[in-house]
Amino acid sequence: MTTAQADTGRTVTTNIPARLDRLPWSRWHWTIVIGLGTVWILDGLEVTVVGNIASRLSEPGSGLSISSGQVTGIAAALYVAGACLGALFWGRLTDKWGRKKLFMITLAVYLAATALTSVAFESWWFFLFRFLTGFGIGGEYAAINSAIDELIPAQYRGRVDLMINGSFWLGAVGGSLLSIVALNTDIFAKDVGWRLTFALGAVLAFVILLVRRHVPESPRWLLIHGRDEEAERIVSSIEQRVEAERGGESLPRPEGEITIHQRRSVTFLEIARTVFSDYRRRSVLGFSLFIGQAFLYNAITFGFGAILTTFFDVPTGDTGYYFAVIAIGNFFGPLLLGKLFDTVGRRVMISSTYLLSGLLLFGTAWLFDQGSLSAGTLTACWCAVLFFASAGASSAYLTVSEVFPMETRAMSIAFFYALGTAAGGISGPLLFADLTSTGKVGDTVLAFQIGAGLMCAAGLVAAFLAVRAERRSLEDIAKPLTASA
Repeated sequence: MTTAQADTGRTVTTNIPARLDRLPWSRWHWTIVIGLGTVWILDGLEVTVVGNIASRLSEPGSGLSISSGQVTGIAAALYVAGACLGALFWGRLTDKWGRKKLFMITLAVYLAATALTSVAFESWWFFLFRFLTGFGIGGEYAAINSAIDELIPAQYRGRVDLMINGSFWLGAVGGSLLSIVALNTDIFAKDVGWRLTFALGAVLAFVILLVRRHVPESPRWLLIHGRDEEAERIVSSIEQRVEAERGGESLPRPEGEITIHQRRSVTFLEIARTVFSDYRRRSVLGFSLFIGQAFLYNAITFGFGAILTTFFDVPTGDTGYYFAVIAIGNFFGPLLLGKLFDTVGRRVMISSTYLLSGLLLFGTAWLFDQGSLSAGTLTACWCAVLFFASAGASSAYLTVSEVFPMETRAMSIAFFYALGTAAGGISGPLLFADLTSTGKVGDTVLAFQIGAGLMCAAGLVAAFLAVRAERRSLEDIAKPLTASA
């Protein structure tokens, strides 16, 4: 590593990004996956549990004076609003203060808010801490995706990112099954079971917080912010651990260097100009991917229980089992297809998963309209749709994380996450609530068709605009703003 003085600070020529990308997969990388990625399981658990306990909270003796509609309406909206604001607030700080500091802070916020939700004694208390729980989880998306993509080697980045984002659905399965146990009054009293579900989320978050202490700051972030000596120590330590695991075998020689004009911070105006002017085609891509997946998921999941109970006479208490089945389908999509995003390539896989899920949902809508489906076969169709849609939705997070410059990474993730979450959590329910609650087959078919159409449109955008980022260094995909010409 060589350095020289420049008017704007130190100029550093380094091969640290190349050294990180040429590492073989190791136990150290699994530590990163477990320490950072498991939080999406908590998010899936949180969202699913709240939906499933809504009816219990509204019952006399629950310990709260609150209606089921307030839980699924006001509390859900506040959680979404908190997630959107949290993503934007913490996302900017993640780029400014560092990945590690923020993924510790945001998890601590989530932990505290979830724990305090479990002791809610009034509706306003419940609403306040649902908002703060969302505020913490929104920040997690920016901090965690940034750190993972900057620490995982280029040849594994796609599959790891998809698998981690898809793990949300493991939490959804757990939430569905946990709520069945927690709501059983033969086991827990009405005012105890629902509290224990939130308390469990806080305990799991605390365990993850302990694991995260051993996850280092991103060396890439350190380089840009004038802490190259610290970056060098971290990377050397990782290399030593990997070589020891390989029995002392030397690592491959890193290829490529980059020269960085170090800066302590980048202005918000520079970030906005970079994302919306210099990289406007990639911004169109990110917008399309997030909106498409948000509306497809709302078309299916927002009226999920109502569709089963209204059209197929499924008892309300049994809808959780159906949801657990489609949640498993959602998880297996990224898990089984993830490797193809690194081998076949981003453009082919992103466009095909979006298009396939959209076309399959169009087919499901037609079968539903013809009266050819039962509760079981409709759920099977949804599983097929969401197998591909989940991989596509996870690739949306991967895309906005890797196609923008290093200095804007967390803020880019935060912006598109907030955009997609707002569309899914605000526009989606407003649109689909009326369609899926009328009890008319034609209205539900229209809901499916809207979600399918937007998903297919996003797939076509990806076919033309998706970036061939597979097995490429982040610095090659999008040159850092601080890099020399």
